[in-house]
Amino acid sequence: MSTAYHLVYADGFAKYVQLAESKDLLKTLKKNRKRFLSLMASIPPAKINHAYAEGKWTVKQLLQHIIDAERVFAYRALRIARFDSTPLAGFDENAWAEKADVTARGWSDMLKEFNELRKANIRMIGQFSKEQLAAEGTSNGKALSTAAICFIMAGHVKHHMNILEERYL
Repeated sequence: MSTAYHLVYADGFAKYVQLAESKDLLKTLKKNRKRFLSLMASIPPAKINHAYAEGKWTVKQLLQHIIDAERVFAYRALRIARFDSTPLAGFDENAWAEKADVTARGWSDMLKEFNELRKANIRMIGQFSKEQLAAEGTSNGKALSTAAICFIMAGHVKHHMNILEERYL
């Protein structure tokens, strides 16, 4: 599905779109999934509950944030791809992280959840038509296209991979 995409997004998402490693949407999402899971598998068990500074998320909390954000991005992509013009709300990732108790969650279960979620999202995105990928909606008061959300999905994970490598590992 290599093509030029209609990318509409707010300035705050530009860094995520730029972090997408390919111009081919499905290839980007697949490659991103594999690299992320490989990085996560390399994290020593002693680091999973580690935060690099006071008040920062642990690695486990960061993974939960990525899972939550993946679900939000997929929901937005589906709504917009189905030409639903209802404005979509933003979400406060810090408030969500505070309420997401990961202490009882198993690391391997969380990794499996991300893997299955991303695979399902790739399957969903792969069936979108050119018109659906070009569709525009509103999220958090800003215009956003379906294709842009999908690249943001990959770039968001890459952003957190960079943080993990630079600050945690």
